[in-house]
Amino acid sequence: MQDTTMLGRTLEASGLQSHTSAHVEEEKSEVVSTHVLVEQQKVDQLRELSRRTRIAQSEYLREAVDDLLNKYEKKETP
Repeated sequence: MQDTTMLGRTLEASGLQSHTSAHVEEEKSEVVSTHVLVEQQKVDQLRELSRRTRIAQSEYLREAVDDLLNKYEKKETP
């Protein structure tokens, strides 16, 4: 599948691989803001990862939520 998003083009230009995830394809879904408390060390690590890869922290957090929901969805399926 060819990634035609702005993120994909930026990654191609930088030589990094693109992480295509479901929420990128569902761009028309409503997006809301939320607030979470996270340990400072993890915030710092996420910030550094985001800086190195030039991928927004919010992108990583959406991917993590998708992964978590998929994990528990699979456990609930008989």
